[in-house]
Amino acid sequence: MSKKTKKAFQNLLEQADVKINGDRPWDIQVYNEKLYQIALSEGSIGLGEAYLDGWWDSKQLDEFFNKIISAKLDKKVFSYKLIFEFLKAKLINKQNKSRSKKVAKMHYDFGNDLYEAMLGKTMQYTCAYYKNTNNLDQAQIAKLDLICKKLNLKKEDKVLELGSGWGYFAKFAAEKYGCEITAYNISEEQVKFGRELCKNLPVTIIKADYREAQGQFDKVVSIGLCEHVGYKNYENFMKVANRCLKSHGLFLFHTIGGNTSVHSIDRWIDKYIFPGAMLPSIKQLSIAMEGLFVMEDWHNFGAYYDKTLMAWFNNLDKNWDKLKSKYTERDYKIFKYYLLSCAGSFRARRNQLWQVVLSKQGIIGGYNSIR
Repeated sequence: MSKKTKKAFQNLLEQADVKINGDRPWDIQVYNEKLYQIALSEGSIGLGEAYLDGWWDSKQLDEFFNKIISAKLDKKVFSYKLIFEFLKAKLINKQNKSRSKKVAKMHYDFGNDLYEAMLGKTMQYTCAYYKNTNNLDQAQIAKLDLICKKLNLKKEDKVLELGSGWGYFAKFAAEKYGCEITAYNISEEQVKFGRELCKNLPVTIIKADYREAQGQFDKVVSIGLCEHVGYKNYENFMKVANRCLKSHGLFLFHTIGGNTSVHSIDRWIDKYIFPGAMLPSIKQLSIAMEGLFVMEDWHNFGAYYDKTLMAWFNNLDKNWDKLKSKYTERDYKIFKYYLLSCAGSFRARRNQLWQVVLSKQGIIGGYNSIR
């Protein structure tokens, strides 16, 4: 490995106040000097795969990523493969019905026992609402209740849920608000779990793509699906919600968002965690909803995602001894890298978390924004 390559890597890290083999928690410890070349030539996927192979580590990965993302180092490393990824995203609909099943099989069907250990009692795999608590389970219940209040849920409301996760929103809305829920989900394991969870409640979970939703509903909700919709399908996503929503109903979607418009996600995340995913921008969403909805409320609480991700990692780490007979150390490293790198990204405010409330015709007298 040339001294020039190491120096270039070191100079890059210094812009983020990160040192090679330094003694601060966020400094990088290098165990294989091949890291320098692969990180400079391959960018994020090279860095991530080198981590999985044991070439480097950091005592505080989340803060390491906060620093390098805040310094925009990822924008200073260029790979020609990024051009290929951009063109592929432009030419191919990576989130069509057949391709969208890949993320369900690879990630959401990975193992309910792992997700139960990681996510806590509510099995919520989206950002918690920490406004009045520091406890993950309480913050997730607060998030569910916030959504119900924003939708102004009433007894016997018929609610369509696009993407149901493991069914806890449906359970919560049915038990606490007396609603009837119809949900669509393509994950076999989540559907199975959700049906058992919501047994004897007015909840129907259909194993089908969100695009197949039928019927008329008082309210429509989508929690964490939009990240898998893809920019080629945002307008159709809005049309599905519009088609299924009664004239005076409300549609709420809860999604991670990005500060700029993109056409694909980080290459490491795409390969190891969420194939085909991407984060929408305000511009992309506003174009998609134009002519279909009135925007009533747009709430950003992305800073809470840092706390949520750190809580998930702490749960996973604490429970790993119970899980490791079924999963490999590489599985652990993949989830650790994913959760802590994302926590750093939210800490750096690169990513946001939006809850958006829409109506078809506008709420007479105005919408009461709830926080």
